Amino acid sequence: MSIHAELKMKFTKHFGDSKQPVSIFFAPGRVNLIGEYTDFNGGYVFPAAVSLGIWGLLRRRTDGVIQLHSDNAGSGAVIDLKQTLVCRQEDGWTNYPKGVIQYLVDQGLLLQGCDVFFSGNLPTGAGLSSSAALLILTAYMLQTTFGNSGLDRVAMAQLCRKVENEFIGVNCGIMDHFAIAMGHKHHAILLDCNTLTHEYIPLSLDNHSLVIMNTNKKRELTDSKYNERRQECDQALAIIRKHRGIEHLCQATMAEVEGLLEQPVLRKRARHVVSENQRVIDAVSLLRAGEVSAFGGLMIASHRSLQTDFEVSGLELDVLVEHALQVPGCIGARMTGAGFGGCAIALVENQALDKFMQQVRLGYQAVTGRIADFYPAIVADGVERGAIHEG
Repeated sequence: MSIHAELKMKFTKHFGDSKQPVSIFFAPGRVNLIGEYTDFNGGYVFPAAVSLGIWGLLRRRTDGVIQLHSDNAGSGAVIDLKQTLVCRQEDGWTNYPKGVIQYLVDQGLLLQGCDVFFSGNLPTGAGLSSSAALLILTAYMLQTTFGNSGLDRVAMAQLCRKVENEFIGVNCGIMDHFAIAMGHKHHAILLDCNTLTHEYIPLSLDNHSLVIMNTNKKRELTDSKYNERRQECDQALAIIRKHRGIEHLCQATMAEVEGLLEQPVLRKRARHVVSENQRVIDAVSLLRAGEVSAFGGLMIASHRSLQTDFEVSGLELDVLVEHALQVPGCIGARMTGAGFGGCAIALVENQALDKFMQQVRLGYQAVTGRIADFYPAIVADGVERGAIHEG
């Protein structure tokens, strides 16, 4: 049975039969190859959409009610479009589509009733942007079904970031939403988060594969120190601004970081941001020149900076990365996403993939007691209608 047929069967089992057609959509997750915590600091990032993701099925109703259900969560919500929607902790995952619905209505989109079914193979709380995928998927489904709200893909990413910032309460940057909306198969995106100018960079890895390594330690951004790190970056920027009128922390020089920030914690946070921004620029240059091994070295340097200066990795991510780097054929590894659990990525020779996953899984379990999952990353297109991704 195909994925589409299986999903439609689950949809019908939950919502019942109808003469109305069922439309299928897919939003990918994303990995960030390098450039962590630079997005909300006005710097560069280098993400790619991946074939793990979330499917959404939608069927029109004849009333003013939107019914939501998640196959993965086993729960849902019934939304009356006549009511103003607010974020409530007890509503859990449904706050994300609720926020998109409210913001699209505020944009003037004339929504109608529909049944919406979500199902995916993207692990939640793993640093692969499941929340951003759910936001973008909801926005794309509703816009496609009920008419254009005037938002192109970039504006849709901006709206979904606004939902996450204001409705959900997470001070995230634009990278995740942008990558999921704008992804391009076999390419990573060099994105300037200050201007949103971007360039697609072919991802040619010279007989190497990207492997996603899931610690299976979930983290919630609102429950982590993510917002605290953002506040620390803002404090560092405020100090540097007293001496030079920069707009974003990524515009600071390393001399300014070392010379103007007297508090050790703020100096460390800013040192990561400024050095990581330069690593993104260097990484793109190296990949364009075919220097894949040198790119792997930048991945390692990025993880060390996130580990010691930004302090967002944690035991599980550090153990995964260290064991990955001990396996012959692995030329680079780093955490990806916000940290505090979630996923890391590794750059591994194709012929060494099986041995790599076996050795790292055993070593990680011996230290942490957890079992890691591994997914060879297939770089995919952004959100789309009718996609089939079985990889």
